[in-house]
Order: sequence, then structure tokens, then C-alpha cells
Amino acid sequence: ANARALAAALSARGYRIVSGGTDNHLLLVDLTPKGLTGKEAQEALDQAKITVNKNAIPFDPLPPGKASGIRLGTPALTTRGMREAEMDEVASLIDEALARRQDPPALLAVARKVGELVERFPLYPELRK
Repeated sequence: ANARALAAALSARGYRIVSGGTDNHLLLVDLTPKGLTGKEAQEALDQAKITVNKNAIPFDPLPPGKASGIRLGTPALTTRGMREAEMDEVASLIDEALARRQDPPALLAVARKVGELVERFPLYPELRK
């Protein structure tokens, strides 16, 4: 459910989801309509503390080292207790980071927001007592 919600939220922001959605915990996003490569997106999202992998899309014109897409998975989000409601927030953070990918202070601001989100959903909260 989280992967479908994330796919829908990204699609609503103009991202093309390969195969139109997902039936499992993974989704492949074609970045061609946004005019950036998977490598550029992966590097920007790394700076924003969001982990993705650059990934080739079907019939990708770019070499694998650049790629036209990114692969996202939701297991880490689900493990933290995030649900469909948070997937819109995650999509917003991804979109903001990619839109401002050449602005290091903006990427740092996104990284802070990512930190605030994961603080609301800590891993092993019983260990914090």
C-alpha cells in the first residue's frame, strides 16, 4: 500500500512511474520528463539524506552509469511505521530536492526535513528509554 501511495503521489507531481504503478514494494521512476538523469537525481537525493538508486528504464537511451530513472523502495519507511499518509510527504521531499538539486542550502533544508520526519518514526523506540 505504501509503494502504491508513493507512486501516486509522485505521479501527481509530474513523475512518470514505469508500468504505471507497482504491485510490490518497489517503483521505477522515469526522470526523462523532468530533464534529469538517474545519476543526477541519486546524487541530489543523497545530499538530502534520501537513498535511491539510479536505474535504467526500458529502452533507456542513456548508459547504465547515468540512467534515465531511479528505483525507490518502501520497506525502510514501512519498518519505521510510516503509512500511506506519510508517502505524500516523502514524495514532496523528493520533488523539492530534485527541483532544487543545484542549490546546496536548499538540499540541506530538505535533509533537515527528512531528519524531522524520521524522528517522528524512530527505529526501536524502546531502546531510547
